[in-house]
Amino acid sequence: MVLSGLSAARVWHLVDAKNKHLGRIAQRIAIALTGKYKPTHNPAVDNGDYVVVVNARNLDMSAQKSTAKTYRWHSGYQSGVTKLTYKEFSELHPAAPIRKAVYGMLPKNNLRKEFMRRLKIFPDAEHPYEQNILR
Repeated sequence: MVLSGLSAARVWHLVDAKNKHLGRIAQRIAIALTGKYKPTHNPAVDNGDYVVVVNARNLDMSAQKSTAKTYRWHSGYQSGVTKLTYKEFSELHPAAPIRKAVYGMLPKNNLRKEFMRRLKIFPDAEHPYEQNILR
């Protein structure tokens, strides 16, 4: 397979998360990061694009889900479990729910970290990548 310069080039995508559902937007971001929409897609080759997400603070979530969805992690110490609801977690870290959702939707291999490095999430509309955005 011969890769032309245009098909192998990395494009910058701008995603506005305002009033969008978390799972649906995370799925589309994961597809863009992996490059699955490109005709030259190969799972063993990193040919995905950059994705800039703005307005991450304004995700749409139902009232029941915002209190029922929990995020858990363990510090490694005894009784070191931390549990936060979506509402509490998004107030502390506005970009973290999108980051965790996309991370879970990417393939579980060595390229996952490379994909995540190309994901840029901002809680508000301002971002420093205006000149790079093509789509």
